[in-house]
Amino acid sequence: MAGPVQREMETLLAAALAPTRLEVINDSARHRGHSGDDGSGESHFTVVIESPAFAGKSRLERQRMVNAALGDIPGTRVHALAIKALAPEESA
Repeated sequence: MAGPVQREMETLLAAALAPTRLEVINDSARHRGHSGDDGSGESHFTVVIESPAFAGKSRLERQRMVNAALGDIPGTRVHALAIKALAPEESA
């Protein structure tokens, strides 16, 4: 079951980037007791997102777009965020 931070991330990314594929994966359990684990169960995430908005953009530009869509979540409420951002033609 998705927690409030995960649901907020999904909502923000869907609104900003109109993805054709979106997976927000909570990796927090794998990092329990490690640095950045705040005990909330929502400290580490992986985002897999495919969007036409990424066409022609570099990997860095795509990551910046994802981070911009998420606002203050990365770095304040989420300790670690892995991003895999693809344009539709790159999907396998």
